Amino acid sequence: MDAPSAAHAEAQAGEGAGTAPPAPAAAPVFSARGLNKTYGSGETQVQALRDVDLDIRRGEFVVLLGASGSGKSTLLNILGGLDVPSAGEVRFGDHRLDGASESELTTYRREHVGFVFQFYNLIPSLTVRENLALVTDIARDPMPIDEAIALVGLTPRRDHFPAQLSGGEQQRVAIARAIVKRPEVLLCDEPTGALDYPTGKLVLEVIARINAELGTTAVVITHNAAIAGMADRVLYLGDGRLLKVQANPHKISPSELSW
Repeated sequence: MDAPSAAHAEAQAGEGAGTAPPAPAAAPVFSARGLNKTYGSGETQVQALRDVDLDIRRGEFVVLLGASGSGKSTLLNILGGLDVPSAGEVRFGDHRLDGASESELTTYRREHVGFVFQFYNLIPSLTVRENLALVTDIARDPMPIDEAIALVGLTPRRDHFPAQLSGGEQQRVAIARAIVKRPEVLLCDEPTGALDYPTGKLVLEVIARINAELGTTAVVITHNAAIAGMADRVLYLGDGRLLKVQANPHKISPSELSW
């Protein structure tokens, strides 16, 4: 299921006779068609996703924006192999995720996806380095632990325990843990939800850096519309539907965000 990285920019067509045609667009890292997800049955049935079609390109920074209950987390969990659709098709590269066995989804999550959640889920009895070592011990081609820690700016804190770190530092450890296995995609569910304003901006800067420097596709869930300004594209969800897709012609840096 390995897939090569692709250039972030799309080739543009030249003008005039004899110019070369535009290069074909890179295959999407994620592609979904007619995606539906239903929980429960009868009177308790909840339609979490309704006929969602989407493509996410390699190396993109995508924000999923919508109110609570709009389907954001359900969509992210299906893309990450934590859940399966009730109907429709979803692909990672050339590989179908709908209909995959639990063993296949486990391998997919382990080898290709890094997760960051609102709550950090660090092991309190282990240091920063030891929390990352839990991942590198089972990863196929991990980066050096200290390199991942340096990417999130925590080298001086690498031998500290979670209780000795601030909330923002713990979230950065969670990001380092997610990227140390060199995932192709980083899926973040409200990564700043438990953080104050300045700390949240620092965490977003780390995610943007991973996206820019490593070429990791980043998909970030938020209900905070201000964060949309740093994305390549924003996917607006409501009542389980993909309502609108908006490209950002001029992305802003996390340091420029305000809310």
